[in-house]
Amino acid sequence: MAACAGAGPVLGMVVFQILFAGLNIFYKLAVSDGMDLRVLIAYRYLFASAFLAPLAYFLERKNRTKLTWRVLILSFACGLSGGTVAQNLYIAGMKFTSATFASATTNLLPAWTFVIALAFRYERLDIHAFSSQAKVTGTLLGIGGAMLLTFYKGVDITPWHSHLNLVATLAQRHHHHHLDGHVDATATTNYAMGSLLCVSSCFFYALWIVVQAKLSNEYPFHYSSTALMCIMTSLQSAVFALCFDRDASQWRLKFNIRLLSCAYSGIFASGVALVIMAWCVKQRGPLFVSVFSPLMLLMVAVLSSLLLGEKLHLGTALGAVLIVMGLYAVLWGKGREAAAEAAKVSVSDHPATTRDREEDDKQHVSVLVPPVANSI
Repeated sequence: MAACAGAGPVLGMVVFQILFAGLNIFYKLAVSDGMDLRVLIAYRYLFASAFLAPLAYFLERKNRTKLTWRVLILSFACGLSGGTVAQNLYIAGMKFTSATFASATTNLLPAWTFVIALAFRYERLDIHAFSSQAKVTGTLLGIGGAMLLTFYKGVDITPWHSHLNLVATLAQRHHHHHLDGHVDATATTNYAMGSLLCVSSCFFYALWIVVQAKLSNEYPFHYSSTALMCIMTSLQSAVFALCFDRDASQWRLKFNIRLLSCAYSGIFASGVALVIMAWCVKQRGPLFVSVFSPLMLLMVAVLSSLLLGEKLHLGTALGAVLIVMGLYAVLWGKGREAAAEAAKVSVSDHPATTRDREEDDKQHVSVLVPPVANSI
């Protein structure tokens, strides 16, 4: 039972990354259909709010405590940092650079989270302790593996040959968007500005994870806190999107890939996934959550090769090995710290029993090992 309980957060974060990998696929499909991603973000959190609010009301109505202004402010901060600001900065940075470059900068998330968590004292760093050394080494290995996966291709090692390419299919179906003279927003490149926006996005996303940890401590009701955050983000994102795009055609949803992308991103990527993340932050802390982020690149690479006609390369395999090594190192460090904390709690709860056991051990040792003088 203890082993299953310990594996729960790990399994939860794997599911979380699978859901977010699917989100990236739907983002690509929505873009190929000509949808403004700012509008998609607003709809995403609107769908998430509609999905989570009834669940939060019925599942936690008996145990939920009264809302306070502090909880509302933390929810607003979570929605602003992780939803509105982080995602819109990421989209703007991707337009100034490229999708590959923007995806690579997200690998800075564990490092940013580690620094912010240290500042807020959610993590501690004792460079002389093996557990801290393992966390630092694992974080660097995960970042290095994700960078290698992104920037180095190598030879083609795709074990399957899929002829399915959903992006090309949608692009051909909606080819008139390009023939009507619309200018592609990604045509303008400015890597200095784009890199600054992407790194800033990663910083705000890491800040969101740390603030989420604070919100979980203040208001330990995962459905309700996540629903509050999604409501805040939907209002903020809608206002932000309306400031840039008031075209009614962009906001009109039909039964097509746009509606499917909004529904998936809202219900699964925000509704289900954020509840899982809030629970994992409560169980293991913000660094544990952020260190799983490089796994998403590997999952996106696999899904892209199956659904979007992309190829798997040697860099993907080598990067995956480093990512797994980094994950094991961080998990080992966190596990060792948890065991040390449990031992301290046990000693503080039973000091007398511990002292008696130590005295018995000393007597037992003295019987088994006679004095050196007598043995000589």
